[in-house]
Amino acid sequence: MIHPEPNPRRTYLPLWLTMLLMLFALIGGGGGGFLVGVMLSRSPARCPEQPAVCEEFTIFWEAWSLARQRYVDAEAADPEVMTAGAINGMIDSLGDQGHTRFLTTLEAERWEAMLQGEHFDGIGAFIDVRDGQALIINPIEGSPAEAAGLRPGDLILAVDGESTGGWSAEQLQGRIRGPRGTTVTLRILHPNSDLPVEVTITRAALQLPSVSWQMLPDQLALVRLFAFNQEAGRELREALTRAQSQGARAVILDLRDNPGGLLDEAIEVASQFLPSGTTVLIEEGRSGLRQEKPSRSGGVALTTPLILLINEGSASSSEIVAGALQAAGRAILVGETTVGTGTVLTPFVLSDGSRLLLGTQQWLTPDGRLIRGQGIEPDEQVALPPKGRPLLPAEAARLTPEALRNSGDTQLVRAIELAVSQP
Repeated sequence: MIHPEPNPRRTYLPLWLTMLLMLFALIGGGGGGFLVGVMLSRSPARCPEQPAVCEEFTIFWEAWSLARQRYVDAEAADPEVMTAGAINGMIDSLGDQGHTRFLTTLEAERWEAMLQGEHFDGIGAFIDVRDGQALIINPIEGSPAEAAGLRPGDLILAVDGESTGGWSAEQLQGRIRGPRGTTVTLRILHPNSDLPVEVTITRAALQLPSVSWQMLPDQLALVRLFAFNQEAGRELREALTRAQSQGARAVILDLRDNPGGLLDEAIEVASQFLPSGTTVLIEEGRSGLRQEKPSRSGGVALTTPLILLINEGSASSSEIVAGALQAAGRAILVGETTVGTGTVLTPFVLSDGSRLLLGTQQWLTPDGRLIRGQGIEPDEQVALPPKGRPLLPAEAARLTPEALRNSGDTQLVRAIELAVSQP
């Protein structure tokens, strides 16, 4: 979940801290034996900071100097690359992997474009690195990724022949995105498959959508929210209004594989279903001070029966909305326990235009449950079968009721059963 400051602060790292961060990169490698040279000499590097600071980091200065002066590949000892690696190593040590993170200048520009819902070039899929594994979180409806057969949960083993092992999410995104009309080849391992396949995709000009929806039989509106970008609340409100004008008597809100986004949009989305002033989440800062965040006025589906779909790919702002609606008794949650990110990211602009997305607060549900590391548990645990996958609204709307029941999307099928039974 992103909580942008009104005026993002520009933070300059002091030289000693930059050097410390580099140390994390230098000592962070794992495994393997090593060969010690004939002679180890103390580095002549001089510390430019105050004596007390210099004394704390004496070993760092020695390691830094040795790496810069003695490493066999001089080009590899690039301060910029080492700094980025060091910061990532330090951030990973905080235990908020996949959320708190460092973005280079280029990665920061792409990240901001995604949150603003701007046009960009790429294959049209949400991708991430979780537990060290690159994977497809969700293809965008109508995108080249969807047309190529990519589905949520697909593992990305290689990009253009290069293994993704050890890559960060930003490295993965940087390699897969590219100019429209160009191609990228992914080695994909589909869930429940033993053999990977090579998939070549032509990149296109895309605009990140927020909402897709369709009417299903029995006057049920299936609304899928893909991400919490700057248009999410407005697009959801418009979709709900149109669905009501077509006679929708219940809503199934699908937050499966939704990676989250902006805090304000999470509150706006929840506000469509909650009376004004209802607590949406509780923010807890480093000092333990707590602050409640209430829903806003103007919700358009305050009394419409609501079923909410979540899974192990629902993260961040998705968890805020799920927790708020569950705590208020406003929705029945169906699916699987969510990711459990649960930190509020504040973006700090560094001196070169890069960003440090730092978890400065954690959030709790309105009834006081901590989500970080635990996630939101559904009211009804429903897992997909081995070959099942979440259906997009357009796919579900094309199926007959019988075909939908046999589609393998058992979570959606159960949600429909519950929605039909609502008074």
